[in-house]
Amino acid sequence: MGPHPAVAAIRLAVRRVLHDILTDHNRHSRTTGERAGGRMGARLVRPIGDIPEQTPNERTPSPLVLVACSGGADSMALASALAFEAPKLGIRAGGITVDHGLQAGSDLRAEEVAVRLRELGLDPVESITVTVGRDGGPEAAARDARYAALDAALERHGGAAILLGHTRDDQAETVLLGLARGSGIRSLSGMAAVSGADGRYRRPFLQLDRQTARKACMVQSLPVWDDPHNADPAYTRSRLRHEGLPALEKALGKGVVEALARTAQLSRDDADALDTWASQAEASVRDAAGLLECAKLYALPPAVRRRILRRAAIEAGAPAGSLFARHIEEVDRLITGWRGQGAINLPGKVVAQRQGGRLVIRQG
Repeated sequence: MGPHPAVAAIRLAVRRVLHDILTDHNRHSRTTGERAGGRMGARLVRPIGDIPEQTPNERTPSPLVLVACSGGADSMALASALAFEAPKLGIRAGGITVDHGLQAGSDLRAEEVAVRLRELGLDPVESITVTVGRDGGPEAAARDARYAALDAALERHGGAAILLGHTRDDQAETVLLGLARGSGIRSLSGMAAVSGADGRYRRPFLQLDRQTARKACMVQSLPVWDDPHNADPAYTRSRLRHEGLPALEKALGKGVVEALARTAQLSRDDADALDTWASQAEASVRDAAGLLECAKLYALPPAVRRRILRRAAIEAGAPAGSLFARHIEEVDRLITGWRGQGAINLPGKVVAQRQGGRLVIRQG
């Protein structure tokens, strides 16, 4: 008799991602080996028959994959699936839990999670305490601190990737939050299955609902912790989860979460295509000095032009997280609605202004 359907579903999702990580790891190892071999070949040429077999110590070490675990149902289900699947593929598996220090007893809870990860057989396991700032609000500040800690842990342990337990429900919430901000199609694309530097973050559960993860924990008798912040109406995502989405499903019927997740994927495909177009078009709208030419920008479709403007603002020093659609719209008017208006102030003390048919974006 096989595992419970919920357990089988989470394991299959993790297995697929681990296969991808292993393929990427092997490809990178081969490329590195070929480069090294090419350099050696200039100094030493040995007949093929004389090449010795690799000893176990010379073989490419197996990749290390970490799971970010808060102790909640989603991440505990992910940790259990990683612990089960990784050894079968020859992959080392570890776990990281982050203590944000925002609740009484959070340090003890983090240590409990670390113990559970070790009991699953994960190694290395680390509990990391972070200091949460105030920039962008409590949710954004906690997220920034968490990802900084995860990045550092991956580098410290020499890991290949970190698995995150975001589910289809989380994806639907992210799409709705992006829609409320009016930030454009990129916000509607939600979370990517692969993100971060070198594709270090992987989200195996974006096609699975939250209930599947919880069920998998229950049938495996895995203890889970329900973060009270997830039910606190002071947080926007919590209100959306407990009030907004249920209201939408009541008004529109079941299937809203699935439809929003599907919208995220379609939006991501479109946004990726437009980003590629903008990247290719950017060189054609700059003069010999590298300045943006307003006439050439004007001739581009708005979606492409605004992407070029956004990229230019970020390169000039504007923080991407603080650069909103309204900022880019104001800069765009220097191209499409030029009436002699003055400079536009952007986040990060960046200034955009039109000078002699050129758009100049620089630190003020």
